[in-house]
Amino acid sequence: MAGVGSGYDLTTTTFSPEGRVYQVEYATKAVEQSGTVIGIRCVDGVVLAVENLRGVKLLRPDSLRRIFAVDRHIGIAVAGIGPDGRHMVGRARSEAQNYRSVYAEEIPPSLLAERLASYAHVYSLYWHVRPFGCTILIGGWDASQGPCLYVVEPDGSGYKYRAYANGKGRTAVRTALNKLNFEQLTCTSAVQEIARMIHQSRDIAKDKPYELEMAWISEASDHKFARVPGALVVSSRQAVEEEPQQMETGGSTASADRGETPSTSTHIMEES
Repeated sequence: MAGVGSGYDLTTTTFSPEGRVYQVEYATKAVEQSGTVIGIRCVDGVVLAVENLRGVKLLRPDSLRRIFAVDRHIGIAVAGIGPDGRHMVGRARSEAQNYRSVYAEEIPPSLLAERLASYAHVYSLYWHVRPFGCTILIGGWDASQGPCLYVVEPDGSGYKYRAYANGKGRTAVRTALNKLNFEQLTCTSAVQEIARMIHQSRDIAKDKPYELEMAWISEASDHKFARVPGALVVSSRQAVEEEPQQMETGGSTASADRGETPSTSTHIMEES
């Protein structure tokens, strides 16, 4: 990115002549190379999903986790470098615990997203630290707003979304997200749609085997964070893998999508 010998990418305190901070861009690139992560805000809750790539055959199933509980009403999905994501999850849990101890109530998801965004931004200001190589999706239930989805980027920016996707299959998934009707989409339907999106974004011939991890905060879970029932995840994945049209298209179109730069209509941002 920076060019050989330029030196503008050595610290986060140095701007390039074009006004770019390359360390932050490198962190963003790390996120784009990870497994696909998806978040959807539905009419009855929020669904978080992650495509966990299995690079080692001897790895024990379910040992890959990139969706974590923060509080009873909040969960986080991580895209990018796993250890960086776990550090952000630990920070989120600490913020939630401190808020509860001071105010004797659950932290609003919007406030948690704001605090995590500020925390991530601090790590892009000083030469002796580096930006976190992860994007986190915060799904939660707000007593006044209902289901909500927030995203915190490596540069410390935070936004509220109706749906969001990042990772290797982001281009194909974001295109599919723009076609959904969010006014009628339920969490159960979203689980099926997510399984289809991830399957269609993959190149079966080249991509590594994967595990589909999902969690939701919905009416079915009494507005609390919970893992999507394994039977529902398995049945949704099997249904899309057995569809005839997927056998015909295979991974020819998906291979062109995975790894591309984001298009102009990639995010479905929540209107304020």
